[in-house]
Order: sequence, then structure tokens, then C-alpha cells
Amino acid sequence: MLKGELLGIGWLTAAGTGRGRDAAEFALVPGELSELRRQLAFTEPDRRFGRLDRFSRLGVLAMALALQDAGLDRWEQKRRVGLFAATRFGSLGTDSDYFATVLPEQGRLASPNLFAYTLANTFLGEAAIRFGLTGPGVAINEGGNAPLESLVAALEGLVWDGLEASVAGFCDLPPRGSNEPPGAAFLVVGPDRPGKNMKEIKVLPDRSVELAGVPVSGWPELVAAAVRLQRT
Repeated sequence: MLKGELLGIGWLTAAGTGRGRDAAEFALVPGELSELRRQLAFTEPDRRFGRLDRFSRLGVLAMALALQDAGLDRWEQKRRVGLFAATRFGSLGTDSDYFATVLPEQGRLASPNLFAYTLANTFLGEAAIRFGLTGPGVAINEGGNAPLESLVAALEGLVWDGLEASVAGFCDLPPRGSNEPPGAAFLVVGPDRPGKNMKEIKVLPDRSVELAGVPVSGWPELVAAAVRLQRT
């Protein structure tokens, strides 16, 4: 059995932006995301942020909000913290944008900047650089029968690899014209503490997940329950 402790939450969806201890409520709904500005999570100038594609901006911002909520955003020495992201669409939008630059002139105008973001895990490296994280970075394409595999991997990292903490969640930008909800949300999870833990996340032998003893069946349900728990 895998266990961990909820430390922080952060998200960006079409319904708004928030952290676990903020007043905002989490909702994953269809619609348009607000402009993915650096100022949503960072106060200091960041020239690299302006070069990120939209998918990477979304993921980095949501992870930053979660780390802030957990009090782990500031650092002086690198930390063994892992990053685990579920995604259904990955960098598909950026891949399409890049391919559009390849077609003209037999590829001579292909964008090197877009090419750098044509992998679904690129934003994990961007987050690791900004926050001094040296643990694994894994992007997982989760199917309908395994909706929380990225959380399972995050807890495995805590229990088996001795990570100080794990950041786990989802990041998705559906294709243009899709009615699927866009957004990203991440939880920061630390090692389980001895004794009664009111913020315990548990993976049972059948790979089902419980938060504070209550079963949850997917990321939207887990994040909404975690937000309510964080405010009790």
C-alpha cells in the first residue's frame, strides 16, 4: 500500500486560477483559459517564460501555484522532488504549430523555438530548473482504466526512491474546436507521517485511491476533494 500526505494544491482552468488555501473553488469546465501570464504565479521577471509554448506555460504555472501552496517554491539548495504529469493530448497543439512551419520552403523555415516544446514532458524540465528539483520528471498518457497513474507513480517515488516530495497532477490543452475542458492542476505530496494523518492520500492494492479515507476516481474529483480538505 502506498501512502503520502497532501501538502499543497495549485490549478488553472477555464473557471479560474487558485491554490489550496485560497478562496477560489476548483472546477474543470469547457471554455477558454485566461491569458497564461507569468504574473499569475511569478513576481520576478523571467525571460525564459516568454519563450514557452502555451502547453508548457500552463503546466509550469500550475506547478508553481502548487509549490507555493506547499511552501516549497523558494529554495537555496536543490531538492529531490519528482514531477509526475498526466496528459491526454500532450503537446499536440505545439506539434501542429511546429509542423505548419516545416511545410513551407521544404522545412527551411522550421521554428527551432517551437521544436524545443514538441514533447509532452518539456515543461517538467522547465519547472525543475525554476525550482531546483532533481527528482524524476515523467509525463503519463492516462487511459480510462487508469485515471490516476501519475499519482501512483508519485507515491512510488516517495516510498521506493526516497523523494523528499512529489508533484503530481494533470495538464491538458485540447485541440482547437474541441469541447473538452482545458486546464492543469497539481498536488504536492510528501512522505506519510506516523500516526493519524488527516490529509493522507492512499493507493490500495487494487490501485484505487483514497483521500482522508474517502474514495476518489479521477483527477477532477481528487483535486476538488483536496481543496475542501485543505481548508478544513
